[in-house]
Amino acid sequence: MPVNPKSATFPDLAAYKARIDAAQTRVYDVAIQTALHIAPELSARLGNTVLLKREDQQPVRSFKLRGAYNKMVQLSPEQLARGVIAASAGNHAQGVAMGAQRLGCTAVIVMPTTTPQVKIDAVLARGAQVVLHGESYSDAYLHSLTLQEKQGYTFVHPFDDPFVIAGQGTLAKEILAQHAGKIDAIFVAIGGGGLIAGVAAYIKAVRPEIKVIGVQTVDSNAMVQSMESRENPKGERVTLADVGLFSDGTAVKLVGQETHRLCTALVDGYVVVDTDAVCAAIKDFYVDTRAVVEPAGALGIAGMKAYIATHNLAGKGMTFAVIACGANMNFDRLRFVAERAEVGEHREAVFAVTLPEERGSFKRFCETIANMGNNGARNVTEFNYRMNDTAKAHVFVGLSASGALDAASLGAGFAEAGFAALDLSQDELAKSHLRHLVGGRCAAATDEVLYRFEFPERPGALMRFLNTLPAGMNISLFHYRNHGADYGKILVGIQVPPSQRGEFNAFLVQLGYAYWDESQNPAYQLFLK
Repeated sequence: MPVNPKSATFPDLAAYKARIDAAQTRVYDVAIQTALHIAPELSARLGNTVLLKREDQQPVRSFKLRGAYNKMVQLSPEQLARGVIAASAGNHAQGVAMGAQRLGCTAVIVMPTTTPQVKIDAVLARGAQVVLHGESYSDAYLHSLTLQEKQGYTFVHPFDDPFVIAGQGTLAKEILAQHAGKIDAIFVAIGGGGLIAGVAAYIKAVRPEIKVIGVQTVDSNAMVQSMESRENPKGERVTLADVGLFSDGTAVKLVGQETHRLCTALVDGYVVVDTDAVCAAIKDFYVDTRAVVEPAGALGIAGMKAYIATHNLAGKGMTFAVIACGANMNFDRLRFVAERAEVGEHREAVFAVTLPEERGSFKRFCETIANMGNNGARNVTEFNYRMNDTAKAHVFVGLSASGALDAASLGAGFAEAGFAALDLSQDELAKSHLRHLVGGRCAAATDEVLYRFEFPERPGALMRFLNTLPAGMNISLFHYRNHGADYGKILVGIQVPPSQRGEFNAFLVQLGYAYWDESQNPAYQLFLK
């Protein structure tokens, strides 16, 4: 992609560089110079050098402190005495709160009701007042303007202010000071555009050959939609009707007027990614750093990976810098991230497979899976089955994969074995809901007993269970999900005729796995029996 030709003649480059140079002497009152280091695993996997700029190391776990404080130190004593107000999904709020703490002034923060509790608590801990209003940054912003007018506060904008933009631009100055060698591109997450505007202004003033690439999510892509296109021939700012809230730090309906002006002139390109790609990027960051970033903090990694794939740059020995812009993640979101990361990286493929409802077909199906892997091993990540038809059985199965091509080959493997299979890896309904709903009552499951087992999480454990199960007993329900523990938790329904109860009890002893009889469990009686 060629360098944006407009940047060479952009009239405000010198002025913004001067603001950024001046800001650097102020922001370190509260911020630190964060690390820039190589991500070894990502670099090796992508065949390019990946540099991570660790803004998750800031005192407020985000870059937002830079811009907020640089704006606040410009205020007069009279303005500080009246106090400041800001609207934020969390990270800017913490920056304003810390700046107010340092400068000794009152701070009121209007936050969307969807803001993670970890960010609300962090703002309160720094002595700021929190007002919850609306479902997005834009809703909170409009309410903050009303409060500003009533109370006489000074508004500290999270992105659409030259001093805020300059404060964020100090980050780019650090990157160039920390890595004087070649950098082919810098990937920057975009919400309202303050960070990328500051980064692009400094980079294009000092090292214009370095590309600046913006990254947004598919459901919060206001900046992308505001660029010149067939749908938007004049490149006017577009207001989104709704925004996705997974990446709450970039959930902005309308980008700034000044940030839009800078991005139009200085940014070289944009990448749009989905939630699964962001989850995979969070895992990538963890693997290389043993730290967890929030979704907005992983956007740069997700965008870089997509950019490399789109432009066939894997293994080209290029150097890419990625700004990990924040790490204020709610702990309870980690389960969702872990669930979706494997699909986002094509490390898990999800299928609906149809089997003949006859004895032995389930075992043959498991043997088919085992034979699909390298050296006879294919990790099963999930298994859901409930008997509901006397002729056909429909199984929901997740399998480990080593990439998109490997995932695609699994469907062909099922077909070769005579099993009809539907690839659900990109089906949102299946990934978010159906995998948790497979089950229900079954009149055909006569003489059914329900047991929970703990299997050792190792290859062959399931086949040992199936091989040990006495003939004449049929599996009528099966649920398993790999959660990364030493032991897998499995729920199994088995049709055991009364005449075989003694043989079944002997089977439990011979198997040697921990088990619990759940046949009288009230939840089973209500929903599955």
